[in-house]
Amino acid sequence: MHTDGSTTQDGAAHAVEKINPSDLPPPPTYSHVVVATGSKIVFVAGQEPEDGEGNVVGIDDLVVQAHRVFANLGRALSAAGARPDQVAKITIFVVHHRPEYLPMIEDARVSLFGNHKPVDTLVGVESLARPEYLIEVDAIEVIDD
Repeated sequence: MHTDGSTTQDGAAHAVEKINPSDLPPPPTYSHVVVATGSKIVFVAGQEPEDGEGNVVGIDDLVVQAHRVFANLGRALSAAGARPDQVAKITIFVVHHRPEYLPMIEDARVSLFGNHKPVDTLVGVESLARPEYLIEVDAIEVIDD
């Protein structure tokens, strides 16, 4: 079993420990298991490809929408006093998902998370709350209060 625990700049243990068992295939973009400890759980609703005024951005453009939803997720985390590297799990919902979408989604994901790889689930869906949405991402985070 490979454990990828991390520490903060002051050397304190993070609330998130990432584990990738050696008898499971190594995941390139996520972790198989995240053990989260802390005193505060942050649940972030699905973030949609909208600007601050509620206008949909990147209609028919998954790349633009993916970058917007991850940027919006970062804004939501910040509002809760949380950081992207503390996220334990995300769920990515993609309309009519196809394998060729993965690099576009991963590029947007890395723009928020960098090398941090929370547990994730990607779900292909028929549609989202508005017909213009191509992608939505929610998150769960555990932080020390």
